[in-house]
Amino acid sequence: MNIFAQFEARVREALEALTRNGTLPEGLDFGRVVVEPPRDPSHGDLATNAALVLAKEAKTNPKVLGEALAQELRADPRVAEVSLAGPGFINMRLQPGVFHEVVRAVLADPAGFGRVRLPGGPVNVEYVSANPTGPMHVGHGRGAVFGDALASLLVAAGRDVTREYYINDAGAQVDVLARSAFQRYREALGEPFTIGEGLYPGDYLKPVGEALAQSHGRALLDRPEAEWLPAVRDVSVSMMMDMIRLDLAAIGIKHDVFFSERKLHESGAVGALLDDLRQRGLVYEGRLPPPKGQLPEDWEDREQTLFRTKDFGDDTDRPLLKSDGSFTYFAADIAYHREKVLRGAEEIIDVLGADHGGYVKRMQAAVKAVSDGKAVLDVKLCQLVRLLRAGEPVKMSKRAGEFVTLRDVIDEVGRDAIRFMMLFRKNDATLDFDLAKVVEQSKDNPVFYVQYAHARVRSVQRQAREAFPGADLTPASLLAEADLSPLSDSGEAEMMRLIAQYPRVIESAALAHEPHRIAFHLYEMAASLHGFWNKGKDLPQLRFVNATDRKSTWARLALVEAVRSVLADGLSLLGVSAPDEMR
Repeated sequence: MNIFAQFEARVREALEALTRNGTLPEGLDFGRVVVEPPRDPSHGDLATNAALVLAKEAKTNPKVLGEALAQELRADPRVAEVSLAGPGFINMRLQPGVFHEVVRAVLADPAGFGRVRLPGGPVNVEYVSANPTGPMHVGHGRGAVFGDALASLLVAAGRDVTREYYINDAGAQVDVLARSAFQRYREALGEPFTIGEGLYPGDYLKPVGEALAQSHGRALLDRPEAEWLPAVRDVSVSMMMDMIRLDLAAIGIKHDVFFSERKLHESGAVGALLDDLRQRGLVYEGRLPPPKGQLPEDWEDREQTLFRTKDFGDDTDRPLLKSDGSFTYFAADIAYHREKVLRGAEEIIDVLGADHGGYVKRMQAAVKAVSDGKAVLDVKLCQLVRLLRAGEPVKMSKRAGEFVTLRDVIDEVGRDAIRFMMLFRKNDATLDFDLAKVVEQSKDNPVFYVQYAHARVRSVQRQAREAFPGADLTPASLLAEADLSPLSDSGEAEMMRLIAQYPRVIESAALAHEPHRIAFHLYEMAASLHGFWNKGKDLPQLRFVNATDRKSTWARLALVEAVRSVLADGLSLLGVSAPDEMR
């Protein structure tokens, strides 16, 4: 039950009535008309911008149009009051029975409440895609959690989603990994070894060296690098990916597809891309003008094979071949995204680190080109995570040597704290993650505050069973028995309004690709529940359980079960547990 969608339809019906009676001209576009919560809850339950956005096209005063529309809406029996505000906003206050029906809708279908069905074809969400050269760090964790929650959110909004990890197992960095692992192989055999400049120094490669020693004995020692490098590289990448998968599992991250960059090259997909672009006249030989400002060290003034990305919205055309004839990274990235399109993706979402900002426009142009405009790309950049302990920076990991691993943080504070706090800030804002604060049991710790709200409802339900032995407090029973008319306090009304907003929050968060909106809404719901609990301390008649007033108790039990259900569902979308008790 989505009251915002229902009343948006009602507003459009009213606008059509005004068109029929001549108040509005024919042919107006109602596409910008929305119904949303007013910025100030004291103004009402719903607000619409209809008069404001249509007045200019209708050649009328927005307040005059607003009053005409308000008259239409006042005729709806679900509407208690309609008022105009500002330059033409229309605020509506609904009858209490509307919100009672929302509570009943949650009780009737807890799993289905909040689910929406957005239009659109298959979506591919690529996230994490950390180089398989070592353990994941905390920054990888932010992208992992964001991507996973976004995928879950899109599923809740009715989209067909593929979760994907791109394994960067081609190129120079995996050769460096192999050379580093070879030194650990020498170490495992008792041979002299050095972790030279440019190699990976972390102890996490010791097991790789030991595995190589066990499988190859001393056979690799006397071979030239060209012979041992491929075998060592394959083992190293495989073991690094096994480690990464374990770390992802520890934080509840899952993928449907692990796509290998090396296999992309070996399959000939990059060459096939270039041939396709040539056939379509999208590639030419030419020179690029020098970039503005200081020239990059690798810039060359030479004739190159260029992709006409500028025709598709990029700032400049882009080279596809290096001076030695090999493919550029950009060419491989285009081929990879073309593979996603060929697999059926109509919407592609890449979750990347903040340092990939320059990548966005060129890849959006490339996806538009290779899909003939049938697919769109959204790149979500995740800003840095500053790891603190009681306000002081945390810099080193015993295992990785150079950075704090994600697994270190999981082991210290747990999966729930990491996931919720990674999502309690917009992805493009820097995140301060304090290891001490995220385990505090206080209002200042959002994950505790929201989980405690869920646990508090379970505590209320346990109290009710003690006060009313043998009572059936299941959602189905509460739906059948509870009379919700006693829910008249402002705190109860606030909880019901927040429950009613949940489907709209899911819809808007899915459309904007912003799962943090779910976390924010859950925190607001938790605050509302805790606030009403505190009211009951001072006013016994407002307590959730009153052994002498079964009618009010049952009404509030129905309400808090609906709150609990939404909290549990939202936490599930974020990949966070909903505990029944907090210890």
